[in-house]
Amino acid sequence: MSDEHPIIDDAELGTFTRATTELTDGTVLTHDWYGGSLVRDDSSIELMLEGTSAEESRARLPRLRAVVADIDSIQRRASDAVVTAFSQGDPEPFELDEAASDLALEAIEASADGTIVLHLTDTCGTHFPDGYWPAAHLGDDDTITHVTVES
Repeated sequence: MSDEHPIIDDAELGTFTRATTELTDGTVLTHDWYGGSLVRDDSSIELMLEGTSAEESRARLPRLRAVVADIDSIQRRASDAVVTAFSQGDPEPFELDEAASDLALEAIEASADGTIVLHLTDTCGTHFPDGYWPAAHLGDDDTITHVTVES
């Protein structure tokens, strides 16, 4: 990384670099976040820290660390919230259990306003159409404030 976009090293969460995308014509787009990853249960979860500088992004680390430390509980609440939001009536316990195993955590986004967004993916393809995924938004106290479907 250049001095313009220094690497962020975190003892708990690892290395974060400024997110970029290279287009087919060679143009490089620089995004407004730093990205890293977390290996959990033999899968990789993308970690995103909003910010255009290392200092801005580094400020999101304490919140992200706290969420990762309680990720099992938070992920279950997130999948339960997704099922509840898109069900007709109250979901049955078995529906919540099935969704908890079907909706895998793909990314955790830590925003400048303190919001954490958990991006989930439908591993079996029965809950959401291709190209769409649910996201659970956490408040400051880690309660699910709302769920969205993104594309």
